[in-house]
Amino acid sequence: MDKGEKRIKQEDCNEDNLGSGILTLTNKRVAFDKTRARLMDFSKHMGDTIMDIPFDDIVKTWKEGLLMKKVCFTANTSDGEKTFKFGVFSTKGWLKSIDNAINDSKNQ
Repeated sequence: MDKGEKRIKQEDCNEDNLGSGILTLTNKRVAFDKTRARLMDFSKHMGDTIMDIPFDDIVKTWKEGLLMKKVCFTANTSDGEKTFKFGVFSTKGWLKSIDNAINDSKNQ
């Protein structure tokens, strides 16, 4: 993390296209780190950061789903506009935290 950056929320989750990993929300960005797990000894190893989106690049946020609830956002990336859908425990809490962090960063 950069100097002055604070972690707001972090959770083990699954993204529709990226697979399993850890979603991290800071006061500057949203990041996703890929993980590898081994069932034999129940260990989990951190992999590479495969998604790192600053708040300026996030276009919109929302939540969706009835049974499989997901927190979603669309962002401008180097490959164009992409949509990410994360299966997290509390979609309402995540959505509120992301929206609050984006608004707080714009007001600074």
